[in-house]
Parts: sequence; structure tokens; C-alpha cells
Amino acid sequence: MYTNALLTDFYELTMAAGYLEQGKALDTATFDLYFRQNPFNGGYSIAAGLEPAVRAVNDCRFGIDDIHFLRTQKSPNGSPIFQDQFLDYLASFRFHGDIRAIPEGTVVFPNEPLLQINGNLIECQILESILLCHINFQTLVATKAALIWEASHHGTVIEFGLRRAQGPDGALSACRAAYIGGVGSTSNVLGAARLGIPVRGTHAHSWIQSFDSELEAFRAYARSFPDTCILLVDTYDTLRSGLPNAIRVAKELERTGHRLTGIRIDSGDLAHLSLQARRMLDRESLNYVKIVVSSELDESNIAGILARGGKVDIWGAGTKLVTGSGAGGFALGGIYKMVEYNGKPKIKVSDNREKTTNPGYKKIVRFYNQDGIMQADVLADGSEDLSDGEVLMVDPKNPLHPHKISSTRREELLHSIIESGETVYSFPSLDQIQDHRKEQLSRLQESHRRIRNPEAYKVGLTQKLWRLKERMLNQKTL
Repeated sequence: MYTNALLTDFYELTMAAGYLEQGKALDTATFDLYFRQNPFNGGYSIAAGLEPAVRAVNDCRFGIDDIHFLRTQKSPNGSPIFQDQFLDYLASFRFHGDIRAIPEGTVVFPNEPLLQINGNLIECQILESILLCHINFQTLVATKAALIWEASHHGTVIEFGLRRAQGPDGALSACRAAYIGGVGSTSNVLGAARLGIPVRGTHAHSWIQSFDSELEAFRAYARSFPDTCILLVDTYDTLRSGLPNAIRVAKELERTGHRLTGIRIDSGDLAHLSLQARRMLDRESLNYVKIVVSSELDESNIAGILARGGKVDIWGAGTKLVTGSGAGGFALGGIYKMVEYNGKPKIKVSDNREKTTNPGYKKIVRFYNQDGIMQADVLADGSEDLSDGEVLMVDPKNPLHPHKISSTRREELLHSIIESGETVYSFPSLDQIQDHRKEQLSRLQESHRRIRNPEAYKVGLTQKLWRLKERMLNQKTL
């Protein structure tokens, strides 16, 4: 049976084999995992995927079948691609290095390391793809969920995306990340069971169609689930049929000591229909009945529904949430770059200045103003002490006009997760991570949180790190 150690890009293994053959078995390296641009044209991202990523690192062991598969890989002339020396190395592989990371649920920004991986060159190289796989997707979906939650004015959101997710693995990863980002429950039963997330659901149009009339269908569903009944009212005509029939069933439930939980609208003009539904329900003293809407929801159309006076209690978000789709979405674009080799800083140079890396082993310090609001994030050389005093921050896009920062409250963002191959971090529960995300967003200015045209948050370098970067660029010290 193959293990998840093979869940990697082939070039990670060919490079690792090459390192071993070239005598680099004892060399050390540091890699940064970061992204260059917030997804969805947003002003922030939400870090996610750390715990499953670290568990994947700890579980990374090449089994007998894995080694056999790699042994069978041949070059075009029939010679083996991997030599016995490398396959023997993989047979005893485990990660012995260090990982520092920003905790899940933290608000993060482009060009600051979400993880920094330090240790043996070959070990760090082999981890690249699996770390990116976990961090990229879950951070993307957590960010999408946070944007949807913000757009709903911190309302109730259900994740409805199982059937549209990128396969079973994607569905479960998305379920976890969406909960971190802001959803309150999921329709994914396996996700709910494994992750401890509340599970919710209504019924499909096929339930209505399987009965002779809509009213008969509603009555039958109410009999089966009298205390959790949400009726889908748009099968035939939302306002002329669905709502009147739902109101009738709600009154019948009241007479038996139960209450209709809600109605769901899955098509049409959701702003208009929800507003009219609220009026019709309230007119019948059914103000307790919740209005649920679904149908390809994301942050943009949720904001539009509310702007037009829509009356929605619960939002069902599916396809665009779990696939991370939408303007500026589909992928986070996280990357994994070497920043130090055998103790010496390294830089990757590009004609596109934004793709030039920040060299060396680093720390990230977040500064807050006197009201506890995030002011700026500063990347510093790992040896710098930024715990006190004024800091001069260089904006890479405008280096001639550095910012003076003198906030008294500061926070180092990178936490030790693995030290010398052993996990030293206690992972919080998903509920704790979700609470952390809420607290983080409450400390981010509205101008950075808004859906359209958010203001860019300040992320810069200390003068020491900036001078190192410029010196390496000018000297072509790669």
C-alpha cells in the first residue's frame, strides 16, 4: 500500500536524489512559505491548514511499496532514475528540523512567511509540495469564508459545498477551512463527524416533486421533522405557492406544539423574494421563522442582497466557497523559496521586483496602535530585537520614504511548531481557531476588511533586512 509520502511533485525527489549524489547530505537550508497577493482582490487572508500540514510532515515515512514504485521508474534508455543509495535514504526518512509558523486563524498578508522551515537541505526540499498543498488550499478557503462572513454582517453561514468540491479530499479540507473562516455549520456529514462541526440540512426539490402537491410534501416533511423543519419554497412559485403553503404548515405545527424552523429560497431575485417572504411571515405572526437563501452565493452577491434590503437570517454558501472561486480567486499562489543555505542568506532575483525574495532567517513583528488596531507588520532579521523602541520600516514599493513605528504593543507572529523533528506546539481546537479569527478581524481596520477596493495593509522590512537585500541584489550574491 502506498503512503502519503508519495504525495509530492516528482522534482522534489529528483532534486533530493541529486543533492545526495552531489555530496550535500549534511548541508542545511531555510525555506519561507508565503504568498505574493491576497486572493479575491481582498485586503487580507486568513492562515489555515497548519495542523494537517504538520501532521503530514510527522507522518511522512516511505514504505516498502513506495520504495518499490520509485525503484521501477526508468529513464528513456531504461536505466533506473533513482539509485540504491537514495532509496535507502528514503527508507529511513523522517524530518529532523524546525518549523515556525503563524497560527491558524491569524490575519496574514502578502510576502510574510506563513511558515519558515529550517534543517537538513534534503529533508526541507522533500516537504515542499505537501506543505504547499495543505496551506495553499485551506488558506484560500478560510479567506473566502471570512469574506463571506464579513459581507453577511457576521451572520449565520452554512457550508453547502460537498457536491461541488474538488473531490472527497477537497470537500473535507474545505469544510475545515470554511469553519475556521466563518461558517457556523456544514451539510457535509463526514466533515461534521470528523471535525466536530455542527451539521445542518434542509431538503431538495425532489422531495416536493415526489408528492402529488407542494402542500402535501410540506406536511409530510413537517411530520417527519417537526422541530427542525426548513421548507424549500421555490419549486414552483415562491410567493404564490411556496410561501402560502409554508405558512399554512407553520400554523398547523403551532397547533401541535411545534414551530417551523425556516424556509429556504434557492433561486430567483433573492433580495426581493426574501424581503417579501419576511413581510408575509411577519404578517402571520411568524417572525420566528428563519429565512435561508442559497444559490451560488459569495461575498459580492451577499453584499448586493443586503444593500437592496434583503431580509436573510442564514446564508447557504456552496460552490464558490469550497472551490475558492470568484474574482481574483481559484488559487492562493503560495510559494516555497530558499532564503538561507548553510547559514548564509540567499536571494532569488527576478525582473519582476515583486518576485524577488527577502533573504535570510527572519521574524515577523506585528505592531498595534493605542486602540489595539493592527498598524503594520515588519519583517526583520532573525537576530534583531524589536521588542522596544522606535522602528524604521522600509516599504519595498516606496523605499525612499520609510515609516517610523513606535507602538508599545507588538507581537511576534511566528511560533515554534516543530523543534529538532519533535512537535512542541499544542494545536487549538477548531472553535478556538475560529474565535481567534474573529478577534483578529476585530483588530483590522474596516478599510482593510471591505469587500471592494480595500486599502493595502502595511508590510515592510527593517532597515537591516532591507540593506541586506539591496546589498545582495547589487553584488549579485545569489
